[in-house]
Amino acid sequence: MQQANLAAGSLIMCAAGPLRGRAVQLTNAAWDLDGPALAQELKLQQGLLLNDFEALALSLPFIRSEWMRSIGSINPVAGRPMIVLGPGTGLGTAALVRSGERYLGMETEAGHTDFAAASDDEWAIWAQLRRSHRRITPETILSGAGLVRLQAAREAIGKGIAYSEPAITGTAAAQITEAALVNPGGSEADTVRLFWKLVARYAGDIVLTYFAQGGVTLAGGILPRLLALLDERSFRAAFEDKAPMRSVVEAAPVRLLLRGDAVHYGMAGIAAKPDSFVLNYAARCWV
Repeated sequence: MQQANLAAGSLIMCAAGPLRGRAVQLTNAAWDLDGPALAQELKLQQGLLLNDFEALALSLPFIRSEWMRSIGSINPVAGRPMIVLGPGTGLGTAALVRSGERYLGMETEAGHTDFAAASDDEWAIWAQLRRSHRRITPETILSGAGLVRLQAAREAIGKGIAYSEPAITGTAAAQITEAALVNPGGSEADTVRLFWKLVARYAGDIVLTYFAQGGVTLAGGILPRLLALLDERSFRAAFEDKAPMRSVVEAAPVRLLLRGDAVHYGMAGIAAKPDSFVLNYAARCWV
């Protein structure tokens, strides 16, 4: 096949970290991305940098129903904000609001807020984790590293020993996932079920924060791999347990995004119809 001698004229990219103007330092990697410097190096006519979950939020209007798995059968409330969140290397969270015919995406660092236990079993786990962590945040637990920590804390409780921070590797998280799927009655499977419950609790909190009855989209690289251990009824029960505001959360649909490249459709949509989005292009574009 003959390759076309083409060079990119513009670039839209997203990165996992808080934006600082036209640059970002990744939260969980030692990378700094500077948009204007990239534009100069790559001889671009234009470029735009987005937070990774901001980009996912802006992709929501382009996501097809066949890419999703509904958790429950609730219909969205028209005009209400939508949120997208998901564990991966970290825990991303963002919101999308519609203003007339335009969409506004709002990045957050909600994964770094405080996250409390809500049962005696959870308090025991939190007590173990505090041996190594000054603060327990959602990302402490709801991430690839968090899955490893949950398993280690539960093992420490079962053996009556003190928790120590485990080796945090992608392989460790994958091994827990594989063991859980192979043996649904084992310890790792119980950890995964707890993981789903905690995701549900956190998602319910974010619905209340944004009054997001337009729906919750669960994304990221971890949850689709754990789908076989999802109990929809238990998930909705934990998600909706928000008295005295239970009725707000009950009205919010939840769906799991199964297609990992959906964000590309959102970035393509921005490139094709930039006026459909409320973005400060003058302040954020690289050139």
